[in-house]
Amino acid sequence: MLRPRIIPCLLVHDKGLVKTEHFKNPRYLGDPMNAVRIFNEKEVDELIILDIDATAEGRGPDFKMIEHWAEECRMPLCYGGGVTTVEQAQRIFSLGVEKIAFSAGAINNPDIIREISEKVGSQSVVVVLDVKKKLFGGYEVYTHNGKKSTGKSPFELIKKFEQLGAGEIVINSIDKDGEMKGYDMKLIETSRKETTLPLTAIGGAGKMEDIGELIKKFGIIGAAAGSLFVFKGKLKAVLINYPNFTDKESLIKNYF
Repeated sequence: MLRPRIIPCLLVHDKGLVKTEHFKNPRYLGDPMNAVRIFNEKEVDELIILDIDATAEGRGPDFKMIEHWAEECRMPLCYGGGVTTVEQAQRIFSLGVEKIAFSAGAINNPDIIREISEKVGSQSVVVVLDVKKKLFGGYEVYTHNGKKSTGKSPFELIKKFEQLGAGEIVINSIDKDGEMKGYDMKLIETSRKETTLPLTAIGGAGKMEDIGELIKKFGIIGAAAGSLFVFKGKLKAVLINYPNFTDKESLIKNYF
């Protein structure tokens, strides 16, 4: 039976673990490898690691860094950052990564989604859409850490990438990033209507009840979060955390 997934999302900047707010002002939190080890112990459903420097700096993936994460990671790992060619993707898969997340690489060259899904299967191909509200209504997709407007609607891109063979869509709210006040439910609801693909939402979760409400409304969905799993308390003390098995099962049972 398919179930909701609760997914920590780690951001890497200058090889360190960071957390942003509205995609700005990355706060250094420590060594990402330490976080991976702790999440191993906590038996998380899945882990997303995004190198937020790669695309912004115009470079490809740091394969050595990815190899270290993949060797340590005991849960399904999704990597994103700087992947623009089929060859890069194949090398990352060979390191033991289960999924690759594409953002700017897919928007600039949509055919890469079709090519990779044909080679390795669509279940390994994830498209991340970083979305911001438009001034006079609607939503728009951005790349390069929220700095570059694409002029495209996320809902049009969702349909396009589903047709090209993507296996999962991640909707990342720039407006909600780091706020810890809850997900953009309207954005997620409209996105859900546009596709039958597995959908993951990120941006805004500040407490486990936020994840519960997401599951209650959408059922089988990926509930991803950054701040929730690296901070504790109002002062945002750094503490890698994740619900234990009993708490997670109770959360899903109460809302699903």
